[in-house]
Amino acid sequence: MAWNEACSSETENPTLIIPRLTFLVSPVVFRGPCKAKNINFLILGMILAPDSPQTWKGLDQSQWLAFHGVSGLNVGGSGWINGQGKGWWDQSCRYHPHMKECTSLAPTAVKFLSCKRSSLSDIHFVNSAQTHVLIMRCDGMEINHLIIQAPETSPNTDGIHIQASYNVVINDIIVSTGDDCISIGDHTSNIYIFNVGCGPGHGISIGSLGRSGNIVQVENIYVSRVYLKGTTNGARIKTWQVGKGHVRGVTFENLYFDSVKNPIIIDQNYCNIRGACKEQKTGVQISDVLFENIYGTSSTDVAINLNCSRSVACTGILMKSIYLTSDKIGHKLTSYCTNAYGYSLGMIQPLPCLQI
Repeated sequence: MAWNEACSSETENPTLIIPRLTFLVSPVVFRGPCKAKNINFLILGMILAPDSPQTWKGLDQSQWLAFHGVSGLNVGGSGWINGQGKGWWDQSCRYHPHMKECTSLAPTAVKFLSCKRSSLSDIHFVNSAQTHVLIMRCDGMEINHLIIQAPETSPNTDGIHIQASYNVVINDIIVSTGDDCISIGDHTSNIYIFNVGCGPGHGISIGSLGRSGNIVQVENIYVSRVYLKGTTNGARIKTWQVGKGHVRGVTFENLYFDSVKNPIIIDQNYCNIRGACKEQKTGVQISDVLFENIYGTSSTDVAINLNCSRSVACTGILMKSIYLTSDKIGHKLTSYCTNAYGYSLGMIQPLPCLQI
C-alpha cells in the first residue's frame, strides 16, 4: 500500500520509508511505471525473508523482492536485507543431487527488472537463497557502498549478477559469498566496476555465456581496483562451446590477488562437469581483452590460463605489468595457453604464452 501511494504520487520526489524495525515480508513485486520522475525507497530497518521454502509454493520461486519497470528509482539507507537462505541451501541440488525434490532454483533477494536511471546504495545484504542482487534489462544503474555476505559454502549466492543491461556502474562494495562476487551475463555493455573487495567467493566473472547456443553480445566491460582474497578465480571469462557471438573490449586492471586459485583465466570450453562436454566447432569470439597492473599470489601453479577454443581463437589479448608469485614457498608459477593470440608488454610473471 505504501508503494502504491508513493508510485502514484504526483509530488516531484516521493519517498517510501521502512523505519528502524524488523519486517517479515513475503514475496512481492513493486511495479511501475510511477507518476513521479524519481522515487526513493529508504530502508532504515531490516527486511526478513520467510525462512521456509514452502512459502513460495505456487509462486515464482526465483524471486523475493523485485522492482519492475520503474524509472528514477533510488533504493538506499542504512538497513539490512536478510534472505534467510539456509532452508534453500539445505535442499539445493548442487550439494544434495540425490535428495528427492531438491531445488535448483531459489529466490534472488532483490531484482531490478526493466528499470532506468536507478540506484542502489548503502544496504547490507546477508544470506540470500541464491543471487543477492540481479540487474536485468536495465539501462542506467548505479550501485554504491554495499556489503554482501553469505557463507562460503552457500550454493549459487552470487553478489551481483548483471544480465541484458547497459550503462551500469558499481563502486565501493564488499562481497563475501559462495559464488561469483560479480557476474556478467549475455547482452551487456558499458559496465564499469571499481573498488571492490571480493572473497571468499568465485571472483569477478564474465559468463558463463552462450549456454543454450544463443548469440552473445558483451562489450565495453571495465574492471579496476579490485582486491581478491582466497577466491576460486580472479579475473575470469567463461563461455560455452555451443555459444555464438562475441565478447570484446574488456579491461581488467589494478587487481591484487591474495591466495587466489585461478588469478587470470579465459575458458572457452566451459562445462558444468569439467571435461564432460564434447568438443565443438562453434564458440563465442573473445577479442580485445586487456590485463594490466595485476599483482599478488596464486594458490595454484597455473596462474595464467587461457583455454581458448581450437575452432574460435582468442585474439587481441594484451598483458601489461603482471607480477604473480606462489603463496607456497619454493613453488614456481606457469602460464598455459591454447589458441590465444596477442602481445605482452613490461614485466610478466609467470612468463606469458601468447602467440603473436
